[in-house]
Amino acid sequence: MHRVLVVWITVNVSQMLPFSQQTNCQQAILHVLNGSTAQDFCIAYNHSWTPLPQTLDAAEEYSLVNMTSTTLCNQSGVRPEVVKDKAMVVMRGDCPFSQKAQVAQSLGASVLLIASLETLVTPSADNYSGVQIPLALMRYGDFVEAQQVFGEEMQVRLYAPRVGRIDPSLVILLLISIITVALGGYWSRACERDGLSSSGGCGSAGYKADSGDLFLASPLKVVIFVALMCGMIILMYYFYNYLVYIIIAMFCFASATALFQCLNAVLEKLRCPSGSFTIRNTDLSARCLILAAVCISVSVVWAVYRNEDRWIWILQDILGFFFCLNFIKTVSLSNFKICVILLSLLLLYDVFFVFITPFFTKSGVSVMVQVALGPNASNEKTQGNMVAIPAEPQAPTEKIPIVMRVPRFSAWALNLCQVQFSILGYGDIIVPGLLVAYCSKFDVWMNSKKIYFFSSCLAYLLGMIATFVAMVLSDTGQPALLYLVPFTVITSAAVAGCRGEMRQFWTGTFYEVLDSSREPLLSDARTARTD
Repeated sequence: MHRVLVVWITVNVSQMLPFSQQTNCQQAILHVLNGSTAQDFCIAYNHSWTPLPQTLDAAEEYSLVNMTSTTLCNQSGVRPEVVKDKAMVVMRGDCPFSQKAQVAQSLGASVLLIASLETLVTPSADNYSGVQIPLALMRYGDFVEAQQVFGEEMQVRLYAPRVGRIDPSLVILLLISIITVALGGYWSRACERDGLSSSGGCGSAGYKADSGDLFLASPLKVVIFVALMCGMIILMYYFYNYLVYIIIAMFCFASATALFQCLNAVLEKLRCPSGSFTIRNTDLSARCLILAAVCISVSVVWAVYRNEDRWIWILQDILGFFFCLNFIKTVSLSNFKICVILLSLLLLYDVFFVFITPFFTKSGVSVMVQVALGPNASNEKTQGNMVAIPAEPQAPTEKIPIVMRVPRFSAWALNLCQVQFSILGYGDIIVPGLLVAYCSKFDVWMNSKKIYFFSSCLAYLLGMIATFVAMVLSDTGQPALLYLVPFTVITSAAVAGCRGEMRQFWTGTFYEVLDSSREPLLSDARTARTD
């Protein structure tokens, strides 16, 4: 049950997929150079009144004048000939940004940089009329570092790399999700087929399917299951700082277990020798021991370096892939009725905790986002086109490992400011994946040549594409289950209806017999193994 509870705490967090139009990007790059030495730093600017070139080659080069001894609220102490046609850096404070910009422009400066000891925010004010020079905020610590590296003779260029609305990271997330769902369905099919073959059919009284370790076979169990999820996410919202470490520990255990189960199944399929031996009347397998050590080591490495955003996302996605894959194979839904009830309740759960809860939270951030991103989620919420960048490196905040993360490649240069990710919740893979797994097993029961499996996988793919399209068009995150559930459920029902198998598809076969005195819906002859 450990690996079950981890993912169901927050079923879907795909609504945080960060899409930004190029016009909404308020972060830029300060390229500092002196001779052959160069270094880039993060700056915050306002594109609406200080447009910057999109490439370094197109950016004009200026000499930088150190005026951090003044806040530049007036011209006193600054000689125009010193800053004329140059970039100048002053300190933040004492007066509005617009006033500093007007003073710098009257002195003949070409660029104004404001060194800040506080959080960098998008420069904004009401009175920017007449201001023609670029203005941007930079970290004071970055300026000190630049002085130490380049001395006082610095040249600077300012540019804002283009950030597209459609990022290549979406393709990677799409591939990860569809491959995981397809493999999960295929694995469930293989287990079901092997189980039926060894038992002599689904009507065999002694048969117990090994395609899943946890069965959801009644509506009451599903309702209780979803209710527990609601309670858990609420507890996480109020006691995040305490429970996050428990969830991280559970994920380490669950992901290591899933990695072992998946790799061991592959090795079994390849007929790799187990290297069995006995110690004190206990049978052991050298292959399993080595594999377990490797899986535990991978999980421990992730736990140790989980806050290294630059590269740990690769390992988290690998563990997440096997986690979701093993979950789809482990949990079995007994019939289409249970699938509809579960997916419908989770859709309502998703929409409620994403769209409704912001009206009740103090920060205006949904409970789903708060739990997924941690206590600082409210700080990451943008106000219109505004951004906020910490003035100093911040201690990493713990986050629940329940998402696939891929860096936004179109914003790669802006990772100097903060690493930007496209993310997809594990629930957006697992929840529809359970339906795909049921469809795959139903193919085995009905000898239907994988028609249900392929159609449900195609429906999932189209649902994911619809989710991404909606995000791009609205420029805001969307709960993926809002699209995935209708696509997969309606498609599966349509296939069953067209084939005249809705009654069997709705009520299932063997699993319902476990809880009732009814005869199996299908005869043994129709459950013969098919390839």
